[in-house]
Parts: sequence; structure tokens; C-alpha cells
Amino acid sequence: MTEETLAQQILDAVEQGFDAQIAFTEDLIRFPSLRGAEKPAQDFIGKALEARGYAVDSFVIDVDKIHDHPGFSPVAVDYSEAVNVVATHTPRQATGRSLILNGHMDVVPEGPHEMWEVSPPWEPKCEGDWLYGRGGGDMKAGLAANIFALDALRRLGFQPAAKVHVQSVVEEECTGNGALACLIEGYTADAAIIPEPEDEMLVRANCGVLWFEVHVAGHPVHVREAGTGANAIEASFRVIESLKAMTEGWNAEKVNYPYFEDLEHPINFNVGKIEGGDWASTVAAWCKLQCRIAIYPGDDPKMRAAQIEAHLAKDLAGDPFLGNRPPTITWNGFFARGYVLEEGSDAEAALADAHRRATSQELESFVTPGYLDARVFVIYADMPCLVYGPITENIHGFDERVSLSSIKRVTGAIALFIAEWCGLEPIVPQADAEGTAAHDGYRPDRGGLSQRHARHRAAHRRRLRRASRRDPAAASRGHRRP
Repeated sequence: MTEETLAQQILDAVEQGFDAQIAFTEDLIRFPSLRGAEKPAQDFIGKALEARGYAVDSFVIDVDKIHDHPGFSPVAVDYSEAVNVVATHTPRQATGRSLILNGHMDVVPEGPHEMWEVSPPWEPKCEGDWLYGRGGGDMKAGLAANIFALDALRRLGFQPAAKVHVQSVVEEECTGNGALACLIEGYTADAAIIPEPEDEMLVRANCGVLWFEVHVAGHPVHVREAGTGANAIEASFRVIESLKAMTEGWNAEKVNYPYFEDLEHPINFNVGKIEGGDWASTVAAWCKLQCRIAIYPGDDPKMRAAQIEAHLAKDLAGDPFLGNRPPTITWNGFFARGYVLEEGSDAEAALADAHRRATSQELESFVTPGYLDARVFVIYADMPCLVYGPITENIHGFDERVSLSSIKRVTGAIALFIAEWCGLEPIVPQADAEGTAAHDGYRPDRGGLSQRHARHRAAHRRRLRRASRRDPAAASRGHRRP
């Protein structure tokens, strides 16, 4: 069997399992796995992985284990239901390179349901080439792709010839502490893949992110005496404008950061939520702004946080009210560095080849100004992390949708990558009378994966022949499922 023939068989196996894959993705979408409510979905995916025979580890994020790590982001919420799921495949003999297949189960809030036009957010719907539903693109389609890529190999009678960890994590949308907790628990590998919604491209670099709350205190009075009070909500507008001005200064620094100099606006500031006041007829006594801002790779989150605090203190010093009662800042989420994926790794070359076979296109890379859990692997585990996933639209918005044909292509590329990166060994539940595996008809004859696989199979047969001369029953034992 040639390498091209095996690659086509892998893509055909993805096709054969695709209806089941989309049904599984739809099942995941039906879980409203918002922050703090991910556990039912995590239980579901854990059982699905366990049913496939993987060793499954479900564990709650332990803040005490991770809070001193430089990659930790501060939290003020209860983690008692913040469950990570890690399923592990262990080969009979590790001859390839190990791999982490990572994805996140948490999704962002869906907003008013009446503003979803195609289908309610938790009711997945396929229409044309699109699968609709909150979290379908970001990133439950990717979670399913990881699992069904492995399923496709098993459908052909193969499994990875290296250890593979399939991770479903939480907290990706707010802290990154889920992926960090997996690393602290000891889950590492030679490379990682995260099939985030990246339009079938590879992320070369991405920004770090800071989350913070700004609290503005006002001076409440009856509205009939409004001129004698100070409205915290109105004062917050001046805080927002000050932070916007600071953001433009940060964007001007892009010329100092490789890969970011050509982006139009790499540093984005956002006020995602605002609340304040107590009564329509009372001048607002308080206002809280929930804010997010990006930072460049290489930036220290502590230094950028200090810059924000210093900027507001200086810029608002002359404000008639805020100068005497400055806003306070609480760091309440992402405190995360950005990263750069260095060019030229073996993992990237393997993905480029897999992408080419699955899509008939060359792999492109790009820079994104959003957060990715890849920073955990690249910065703190020194491993290449390939963020590469399907075409999507409207993530974090109404009518979020993911391309069905793109899911299939990405799943095929992941399966091909696993075959090349990890190598393959046959699944051998029984042996025939001569001690040869049920899938002994696979005869790779050239290049890359095929040569490594051929060497493994030849060595395996030699061990069985030597064992059978010593003990006639040994050949049968050599093919027993571990």
C-alpha cells in the first residue's frame, strides 16, 4: 500500500463517519455550557471517550495548584464545577511522537434568544453547508473533530503508535486556567493541536489578553438636585475615552513586534458589560465596567496592567470629580501572555502536508489578535501548538455557524497529521494461526509514515517469531489487546 493510498483511505474513513460526527457535534451544542455550567457537557464527552476505550481522567481545577504559576489568571468565581476531561490513548509500543488534541467546552453567553434568526442558540440546525448554534464553531466542532479523527483511524484498524491525550477543557473564554491546569497535572506531549475556528489556516502568533473591572464611585442625590451630585455612569464615559486613547498609543507600538507590524489594529480594547446605579430618580452612585484589552507577545501582563493603572491616574487627575475620587481596578480574568509559533518545526511541516492532502491547498498562516490556549503549550511547555480549525461565521455573535464541508476537511487533516506524527500500529484483537495480525495486508512501500510503520511491523513480526520458538503460545499473547 502506498502512502497516497493510505491517505485516501483515511479521508474515506472520515467521510464514512461524518454523519455520526455531526450528530455528536449537535449533541454538544445542545448543552448550554456557559462558564460554571460546563459539567453536564463534560460528563457527556467523558462518557463518549470512555466508551471508546480510552483512560479518562476528569478533575476539578485546583486553584491551589496553579495560582503561583506565571501563566495563572486571577479568578473570583467558584471552581467546584470547573471540570477538565483528559482521555489518554496508550499504544502497545510507542514508536512515534506523542500528541495532545485540545479543545474547550466553555462557550460565551448567547444573548437574547429572539435575536437569533435561523434557530435558537441551543437548538442546532443544519442549513446548506452550515451548522448553526452557540459554540458550534467556537469550538465544539473542533472537539468532535479531534475525537472522530481518531475514530477514522480505528475504522481502518489502526491506532496511533504514540501516546495521545484528548483534552476537553474549561475556562478558555475567560482565564485560560483550564489548559494550564492540565499542564500542571502532568499532561505534556511532543506537539499539540487545537482546532479553533481559524478558517483552515495556522495561527502564527496571537495577542495576550487582560481582563479587568473598573469601579467608578459617584455622589448620589435626588435627581431634583442633580447638579449637586456626581453621576458615576456618566463619569465612566470619561474613563472609557481615556482607555481608548491609551489603546491607540499601544497600537502605535506594533512596529516593534514581529508579525504584528502589518496588522491594522492589533490591540483592541472592549467594554463588554456595564452596570450601575440603583434608581432612575437617583443620581447614579456607582458604575462597573467589565473590560478587555490585548497585549503583544513578549509583554509582561504585570507591566501592562501597571501601565493601565498609571495611565488612568495621570489622565484623570485633572477631572473635576474623578481627580478626587479616581476609579479603582480589579484584575478579574485573563492575565495571559501572547505567543509566537516559531516557523520551521517538524509539527508544522507535518500539518502542512496533511492539510495539502485533505484540501488540495497550501497551508497559510496568519496572526490573530484574540486569546488562544496555545500560549500554555508554547510558552510554558516549550512544545509546538498548531491552532488550525474550520471555517466559521459569527462566533460570539448571533447565528454562530460553522461550515460542514470545512469540518470534514479539517477532520481529515487532523487524522492524516496523527498518522504522520504519531505513526500507526494495527489494532490486533486476535491473531491468525500463523501469528500474523488481522491487518497484515497493509504493505507500506515508501516515504515518511509508511517507512516508519513498515519498520515497526517488521520488528513486531521478528519478535513474535523469536517468541514462538521459545514458547508456542507467545505468538498469540503478542497480539492480545493491552
